[in-house]
Amino acid sequence: MPSSGTYHGSSRAQGGRRRLQAAVTGAVLIATALAAPRPAVAAADTPWLNLSQDGYASFSLPAAAVEAGVGQVSQVVIEGNFGPSATWAEYGLTRRGDVWSGVLGPLKPGLYSYQVTGDDTKGLKDPTNGTGVASKPLWSTFFVPGESARLLADVPQGQGGKVETLTYRAQQQERSALVWTPPGYAPRGPKAYPVLYLQPGDGGSASDWLDLGRAKQILDNLAAQKAIEPMVVAISDAGGTDDDLRAAVAGRYRVLRDPAHQAIAGIGAGGAQAVRAALARPERFAYAGSFSGLAADDPGRALNRHPKLLRLYTGNVTDPAYNATYKLTKALDRARVGYEFDGVNPDAGGNWNAWQENLIDFLPRLFRKVRDHGPSDGHGPLKGEFTPPAPGTTPTPFVTKDGFVTFETTTAFKDAQQVKVWANWAPNGSWLRVPATRAGDRWRVTVGPLDPWFYYYRFIVDRTSVKDASNPTKVTSEPTWSTFMVDGERSRLLSDVPAGQGGKVESMTYRSTVANADRTALVWTPPGYDPNRAEPYPVFYLQHGGGQSYTDWVEMGRAKQILDHLSLDGKLEPMVVVMGNGNVPDFNKELLENIVPAARSHYHVSSDPARQALAGLSMGGGQTFGVLKAYPGRFAYVAAFSAGFGSATGVDAQAINNGTKLLRLYVGDQTDFVYPSFMTSLTTLNTLGIRYEFDGVTPGPHGWDVWQKNLIDLAPRLFKR
Repeated sequence: MPSSGTYHGSSRAQGGRRRLQAAVTGAVLIATALAAPRPAVAAADTPWLNLSQDGYASFSLPAAAVEAGVGQVSQVVIEGNFGPSATWAEYGLTRRGDVWSGVLGPLKPGLYSYQVTGDDTKGLKDPTNGTGVASKPLWSTFFVPGESARLLADVPQGQGGKVETLTYRAQQQERSALVWTPPGYAPRGPKAYPVLYLQPGDGGSASDWLDLGRAKQILDNLAAQKAIEPMVVAISDAGGTDDDLRAAVAGRYRVLRDPAHQAIAGIGAGGAQAVRAALARPERFAYAGSFSGLAADDPGRALNRHPKLLRLYTGNVTDPAYNATYKLTKALDRARVGYEFDGVNPDAGGNWNAWQENLIDFLPRLFRKVRDHGPSDGHGPLKGEFTPPAPGTTPTPFVTKDGFVTFETTTAFKDAQQVKVWANWAPNGSWLRVPATRAGDRWRVTVGPLDPWFYYYRFIVDRTSVKDASNPTKVTSEPTWSTFMVDGERSRLLSDVPAGQGGKVESMTYRSTVANADRTALVWTPPGYDPNRAEPYPVFYLQHGGGQSYTDWVEMGRAKQILDHLSLDGKLEPMVVVMGNGNVPDFNKELLENIVPAARSHYHVSSDPARQALAGLSMGGGQTFGVLKAYPGRFAYVAAFSAGFGSATGVDAQAINNGTKLLRLYVGDQTDFVYPSFMTSLTTLNTLGIRYEFDGVTPGPHGWDVWQKNLIDLAPRLFKR
């Protein structure tokens, strides 16, 4: 049986069987931009973003302020680098009263950038965040601290290097660059320094390396650790490393001018320029780094076959430079040019998260001898080009064995202005929208790597939800949703068991006196179910949530797969599971007078309360609590997923304790909107003296990722003698 630690947070018991997690106290940790002064935030302004100490980003935007900035809108999203591989994605906010709000996380340590957008086109900068990105006026940033991002953090005041602006003339035009000088640098003295010329991507600006690349923090931290040679770093605008800049740096700073003390690196087109400089201009640069370089696949007549260092970097298959880097390595091999490859970064694409890591790896290799010439830890080989199936040749999504998923529309949306894919691929199963790009008459996007799990998604075409017509899966209660699996050990319990080895799911029709209509429930019977065995089977009534129906636990909750696996693993007491329709005004009557009698007439199930269980999610959890209060002892095993207990009025705590063998409670983390009311419920239960179990939050939102894990934990606990 999976332990609660598999899926649950660290909150533990506060005595006996009662468990109560203390509310997390949030601290605002908004990063300070370093490239240029930003306007101060008035003390009276309430921050739109609050970041908890454990990395949950809570957004709370006054609707009036949003409308004052962009006009009246029907939807508001936070755009940012929140997606898989730090892909730019949209997180939708919910309007509750006069506030647009939502909680996303936990976010991994690192730097995040974001903007507010209404109705897809109306962008707005967060006016309460004093940070900014010079090249992106609507963007703000925030920093999530942590060990993995320690080199991106500010060094203590006064201990770092300095950044200043260098103005120079190039081709009769005035230009500027940003220059970092190391701690202890003095304009006069006997020591001269090597130089690194650092470039942004095509169309980028020098300030991007400070605002988004955290170059100053990286240099300061590595210098403080003495992990790099003292050097001067000149950061130019795109395409700005030329003779004029080199002359300006040499005229202003005490730098060495021989090629052995000159390095160049850049992103995208800047990376291609760095490769060309290392090969064609050996009299200038002995060191070169290409970060997601979009270089031509033929180095041409390479004059320098043995640069001191030519190191190539690429993100995973979502990096536009992935295939270009593969072609370049083959061309360099043919030309017998020496180079190093850092390996494929599995966790980032062509974005600043990857380029920060590239800079951290590259800097310590400059102007010194190093022993390690291999890839970074965890980076993999570049085996070949990434080539998804040709458009229109396969149903979507196309899922690779390592978790990259390519989505493709039909040609029906060739005239669309925007297409996005909405899915549960944010941290712990929250939902993000990732923009697709036009590919001829279709739209395509590749997302990943996704952890092994069960995913559901829909297309959003010009703000309208649309089902993927090429995916045959369906969700009855959500007609625009489709589903897919990423296989792996983590998702094993959600996968299909071999044909013929699992239980069976059947439809059970019954007459509802509450709805005055014939209704349907789905019933799972265990492998080897015998309607004639001497002892009746225990029975578990499992309820859905609001806006859902009896089909959801099978189509979305993967109840059959979970129950099949647990049964075959020997962790489940053979039982019958009834998934009824809870969409009625009087659930107590529907359950006790209609669903339960129908189950007993159709299946060989027990009427002994000790052999009956009841659980539900969200609305179904509230209904479960309602039955527990009104009929204590009718079901010996009771559980609620993401639901509150409600009022204590008229509750017979002693009857509940006497008649209940197990009352087990579950809730998602701070991203689950019922979390506050759930925690209040625990206080109510404690006050009443009702015994219960709560092993801490299940990481994730008010969604199926959480409820699947709840069922996995609960089912093996039922009917144990």
